[in-house]
Amino acid sequence: MFDVIVNSPSKSFLCYCFAFLFGIAGASALQIIRIDIVYIFVGLFVPTFFLFLFWNDKKTRFVSLVLLFLLLGIARYSSVVPIDSTVQQQTEPIIVTVVREPDVRIDSVKYIVQINEGSHTGELIYISSGLYPRYKYGDQLSLECDLERPEPFADYRYDMYLASRGIFLTCPRPSINLVQTQTEIDFFGSLYVFKGRIAEQITTLWPEPYASFMAGLLYGYRGGLGSLQEQFNTTGVTHIVAISGYNITIISTILLSVFISLRVRRQQAFWIVVLGIALFVLFVGASASVVRAGIMGILVLVARQMGRLSSIGNVLALTAVVMAAWNPYVLLWDAGFQLSFLATMGLVYVAPLFDRYVTRVPEVFGLRESMVATLSATVATLPLILFQFGRLSIVSPIVNMFILPIIPFIMSVGFFATTMSFVFYPLGQYIGYIAWGGMVYIVSVVRWFAELSFAAVDVTISVSFVIVMYAILLSIIVRYKNVE
Repeated sequence: MFDVIVNSPSKSFLCYCFAFLFGIAGASALQIIRIDIVYIFVGLFVPTFFLFLFWNDKKTRFVSLVLLFLLLGIARYSSVVPIDSTVQQQTEPIIVTVVREPDVRIDSVKYIVQINEGSHTGELIYISSGLYPRYKYGDQLSLECDLERPEPFADYRYDMYLASRGIFLTCPRPSINLVQTQTEIDFFGSLYVFKGRIAEQITTLWPEPYASFMAGLLYGYRGGLGSLQEQFNTTGVTHIVAISGYNITIISTILLSVFISLRVRRQQAFWIVVLGIALFVLFVGASASVVRAGIMGILVLVARQMGRLSSIGNVLALTAVVMAAWNPYVLLWDAGFQLSFLATMGLVYVAPLFDRYVTRVPEVFGLRESMVATLSATVATLPLILFQFGRLSIVSPIVNMFILPIIPFIMSVGFFATTMSFVFYPLGQYIGYIAWGGMVYIVSVVRWFAELSFAAVDVTISVSFVIVMYAILLSIIVRYKNVE
């Protein structure tokens, strides 16, 4: 087996990628603090020395490269750990600028702000405020509070979650005053203003909770669905109103199948969907998580075009390396990244296992693709969902198969209705009734299944059991590939 890997450039490349990822994951799990540059230099020098000394020996070269990438992963994680964990308290109000789009929730607004001056200049702070007064991207604020380093609580690594977003400071119960509104509107500021106009128009076209539903579909509104939120959680379909790789990969796969069923050539359908994903990513603000989600969706489409699992496997591994190198914290502490990546893997590697069993399902409007995509993504993400959230939705696969095929239709009609309402409001309202009918159908399905006594059960599993489950899934995939 070792000789096969050493003599295969493709398999060797995968090993180098996984070595780098294991280095980051190991350092992150062990909470390795920032390593002195001298130790990093010495550690990297040894495998590099053996690499050049025994370059012609394939086995020694392979082992040296694996060790080198492993150490590079550890060094990369160490480089992002804050040098000083102490917090210099400010005697005067802290002047900050809102640098991300405000996250509006049901009862509060979350802001990410950047310190403009003082000992923590340039650092980000995560703050929570009431719904009003509301501030916007680019506003300059004055904060009065005691800065703190985020701490984990219960079984939740809140500090690592914020670290994955580049945030190492919090400001509990802040007193906030507006210093200056945004004076110059940049690219993202223009996008957020445009989104605000869209949001206002959506609230006039549909009543609640359908307005929030449509806002979630079109631009990932996180304010919640009110009384529907728990029912969406129970049936395992919350992902349809969240911007994630899990959602985008499934929707893009179904969209591709829909276009093909409408007699659009595969190559043209591919580029239409890719362009749609790119525009969608820009529209919702192009944050790091959204960009990652868009990349995952495009990778699934590329896999469908290439049809070669070995090649797309290397692409996926390299993508994970680039994303983890850019932000090492996401590998272990960002559930969204993990679910996105696993869903992508499922649509690439697990989907072929289901394809042979759904041959009798018609290819009308993505029905068959929806079934395969739902089952594949569910199987690939189930162990992680049980570990992270401790809840198993029994009805999730069935509910998803009922509603996913019409999601692209509702999104398209909803966007068209919103756009037309700016031109001629009565026409936009009339078109909006069509999207409203689709949303009523989805809500009815969700409510009916959520009321079943067995709809969801609480299940918690350990890390070791997660590893065992993925090992079994991997062995099934390998066995299927060998049979083919």
